[in-house]
Amino acid sequence: MRSKRSPSTGGPERQRRHSGLLAPPARAWALDLDDLGDALGTDFERGLSATEASERLAEGGPNELEETPAESMWRRAVRQFRDPLVLLLLAAIVISTVAWVVDGTSEAPIEPIVIAAIVALNAVIGIWQEGKALAAVAALRRLASTHAVIVRDGVAVPRPTAELVIGDVITVAEGDAIGADCRLIEVASLEVAEAPITGESAPVGKTIGVLADDTELADRVNMVFSGTGVSRGRARAVVTATGSHSEIGRIASMLEGVGDDRTPLQRQIDWLGKMLAAVVVALAVIVMVAIALTSDISSVSDVVDVLLVGMSLAVAAVPEGLPAILSVVLALGVQRMAGHNAIVKRLSSVETLGSATVICTDKTGTLTRNEMTIVRVVTGSGAVEITGTGYDPFGEVRVGGHPVADARLLDEVHLVVGAGSLANDATLRTGSEGEWRADGDPTEAAFLVAEQKLGIIERRTERFQRVAEVPFDADRKLMTTIDRDAQARRPGGASELMQVTKGAPDVLIARCGHERVDGRVIPLTDDRRREILGGVEALADDALRTLGVAYRRIESLAEPVDESIERGLIHLGMVGIIDPPRASAADAIAEAHAAGIRVIMITGDHPRTAARIGQQLGIDGAADDLADTSVTGTDLAKMARAEITDAVRSHSVFARVTPADKLGIVEALQADGHVVAMTGDGVNDAPALKRADIGVAMGINGTEVSKEASDMILADDNFATILHAVREGREIFSDIRKFLRYLLASNTGEVAVVFFGVLAAGALGLTDATDGLAVPLLATQILWINLLTDSALALALGVDPAVEDVMEERPRPPDDRIVDRSMLVTIALVGTVTAAAALIAFDVELAGGMLGGSGDLATARTMAFTTIVLAQIFNAFNSRSDRVSAFVRPFENRLLWAAAAVTVALQIAVVHLPPLQRAFETEPLDAGRWFVCAGLASTVLFADELRKLIARLRRGRRAAKASPCAPSRNAGPRSDLCL
Repeated sequence: MRSKRSPSTGGPERQRRHSGLLAPPARAWALDLDDLGDALGTDFERGLSATEASERLAEGGPNELEETPAESMWRRAVRQFRDPLVLLLLAAIVISTVAWVVDGTSEAPIEPIVIAAIVALNAVIGIWQEGKALAAVAALRRLASTHAVIVRDGVAVPRPTAELVIGDVITVAEGDAIGADCRLIEVASLEVAEAPITGESAPVGKTIGVLADDTELADRVNMVFSGTGVSRGRARAVVTATGSHSEIGRIASMLEGVGDDRTPLQRQIDWLGKMLAAVVVALAVIVMVAIALTSDISSVSDVVDVLLVGMSLAVAAVPEGLPAILSVVLALGVQRMAGHNAIVKRLSSVETLGSATVICTDKTGTLTRNEMTIVRVVTGSGAVEITGTGYDPFGEVRVGGHPVADARLLDEVHLVVGAGSLANDATLRTGSEGEWRADGDPTEAAFLVAEQKLGIIERRTERFQRVAEVPFDADRKLMTTIDRDAQARRPGGASELMQVTKGAPDVLIARCGHERVDGRVIPLTDDRRREILGGVEALADDALRTLGVAYRRIESLAEPVDESIERGLIHLGMVGIIDPPRASAADAIAEAHAAGIRVIMITGDHPRTAARIGQQLGIDGAADDLADTSVTGTDLAKMARAEITDAVRSHSVFARVTPADKLGIVEALQADGHVVAMTGDGVNDAPALKRADIGVAMGINGTEVSKEASDMILADDNFATILHAVREGREIFSDIRKFLRYLLASNTGEVAVVFFGVLAAGALGLTDATDGLAVPLLATQILWINLLTDSALALALGVDPAVEDVMEERPRPPDDRIVDRSMLVTIALVGTVTAAAALIAFDVELAGGMLGGSGDLATARTMAFTTIVLAQIFNAFNSRSDRVSAFVRPFENRLLWAAAAVTVALQIAVVHLPPLQRAFETEPLDAGRWFVCAGLASTVLFADELRKLIARLRRGRRAAKASPCAPSRNAGPRSDLCL
């Protein structure tokens, strides 16, 4: 169809342009072409004039996505220091520096220097990570930056797509990228790959007819969109939207509007920092007041000493090594994930996937191979299945699970596949690494693969040579080729011609008068036609795309080669084609369900196809009635917010969705309290990928946009890889809890020793042993203990092998604190036992106390000092699990044993080397005193072992009382034993 009109640059057109009517027309797909031409002020034959195009370009701007002003480097740097834990560490730097100045030592201020280095390193890493995320919109711009053939003043010239304006007429052909949203004017066998925009797995056939106002994006077959590509055919089209007004521009604007929410781990660390800040200030004030009330403070020097102990205790209470150890643990997790083909872009995202309660996944290319495959062939003699998936040409023909024994049926299958391969423009080839690839239409490639499996491709290529064709047209839904048959001769010796027509079975059957069955051509009766159409419906019910194949012999090309020759055909049969699920996807989904993770499929594909794939993969909620299984984008558009929330709770398959729908589903899940992982590969997935708690992009077939918007990239595009990453994420979180449990319990022990030592100074003999500050530990000793606590032992726990199977646990609720009730009990118990052991060691040695010691104050402090250090070593082994005994696989973590040995060696050096004795005011201990310190310190191990035993017994009793039919959060289907 063509609509010719003269270009207008006069008054009415000028008035329309300046009054804003040259903005993108509303619902361009629903306008008659004549009305659309009037609205755009363009001539479909000659296009715009160069002058008019220049004026529109100057007024509307280039066909590019709008840029938002980039955040300055200094603002990004300042933002790195807003974290509560970082602010706490900055305060620790000040306190440590003041303590160093007051102490007047000639040694370098190691503590504040180390803390400052940690803070600076974390800031640098944060700035670098954010810089990578800023490339998302830039990637959209690169995707949209192509060239187009534009018709100006009746002449077609290639120009950058940035120069396209509304009303421009362009021409496109196979292999071209579409540079703007356009309404089609003329089409010839046009098929467009729209998966990046709509998620549709197969190329979409295009037409020029008028569509309804409410036609969904994926069904606007008279439109083409920026960012898509032409798979077949050619067309002329008129530009209806450019830049930010195009569909890809709308996605870009959504992407810019989607904030980067902090990960669950970041939120938990924020909470921990705030809690520690409050506790540290309170403890420092209480301890300083207690020291002042119990000690003989008579000089300025004594006041300074009180402040020094209080500040040192505050520093001791802050686990300043936490950010550094956290970064190391996450970085090592990133390396392990990379070994499983999961490339993590943000360190804090490593743990997030382990916390996921829902995985929202695209279908095409993630759960499926994105390789159309013929899996069923139906002929006049019966139906067969062809095994094998994807483009690998290996498989066999089966009936009922057994190889076909009926030679007649097998011959008919050969005819259907071979004839379908004749009416074909695709090619099959091997890639650089031996993998099979297809060029051209994926559906046509499926015939070539099936032909390879049947071993008939050589005979077909040697026998037939194409001489003419009638290209595929979306309106008539057929394609025809005419080939010269070298083995069939007419009288006189000339080769016979073979016409093969392939297309929609319901359309094709109307063009057929006969059917080939068992080597004979027989008339096609009405009953047989109904039977064939019933077979089409059966294939469609199995979510298979159907194509029929027919042929006829013709003597010559005397008649015109156009659609008029598609008549009097002989029906051969039809095929059922599907984009097959990945072999590992079903097992991965089952593993996810077992781990308490819900899997939701969100795709732009057809609802019936999505529902069937959901059934095959075992996605929850995939009902026997396909109509009840999936929710479409149209359904979502009619729902209120509360209804959308109900829909995402009750359905796990969403089809024909738009980018906004995907974003809305993710937001509804998050509002419902879920930690959401979202996978995708197209431009249309980018907003949802960015909004999700963790976005997972495909590395092979994913667009640059999806990769930039995501937190993690799958190098193998395999859904099963996500489950490897989930396991890794859970193990990382388990390790984080281990060293947090260790750090906080150890620091609590240090604080408790000073606090209770000050309160019980008289009973311990402290007030009699000193004329000044009555404390069981000196500030330098506290800082030394803190340095040991936050170093090797904590790092060894951060890479501890899993003691329990983390995939047997349900995901932790998103609102659960990283320091939960169980950990608080452990911290309180270990801290109290550590303090008691250290104070007993102190009192056993010091004269004048409750236990009748006879030693001096320096030796007593050394005893308490050493007991705390040894108690922390025992606590490190305790911390490997909250429930499992420390004696289970105790030698599995060799790094922990090495760290323990280093810690003991350093403590021996502090106690026995004269220079360190002077620095830390210690006295040498004999073997007996070391034995006493070690024995008291070991009570930490046995006290926590008793707690674990009680916890295991209680857990066992609860499990025994629980009904097997009792529902649980995030639980999968109930047991078959439940009635």
